[in-house]
Amino acid sequence: MHLTQHTDYALRVLIYLAVNENRLVTIAEVSERFSISRSHLMKIANHLVRDGFVEGLRGKGGGLRLAHAPEAVNIGAVVRSMERGMALVECFGTGSQCLLTPDCRLKGVLGRALEAFLQVLDKVSLAELVDEPQREALHILRRSA
Repeated sequence: MHLTQHTDYALRVLIYLAVNENRLVTIAEVSERFSISRSHLMKIANHLVRDGFVEGLRGKGGGLRLAHAPEAVNIGAVVRSMERGMALVECFGTGSQCLLTPDCRLKGVLGRALEAFLQVLDKVSLAELVDEPQREALHILRRSA
């Protein structure tokens, strides 16, 4: 399974927001911290806001913050939300042209593997990615006051 850059960046944004949970975070700040283009990051932030993982406050003094406590943010749900298609091979989608499709067992094996992958992610919350002792290791993500 390969996650898109879109999902990778979304997870980074969520981790950053969790580490800086006591304040609003700007797109510019995250962009600079992770060297991600602002326009790309805006698309990711909008997706996270639209799907209810993040709250966005507009205007002067605005920014981003988690919409829920880190314990309530499920990593499996985030990945499913961010990944538009999780078809590992052609036959997972519609209109497969593969000659093996009618009798192929690979699709079932890969389907079970994908499900196992997602089941692991479903057991992880954002809090587990940023709680002690990990939180101390993530001090590099805290903005100096």
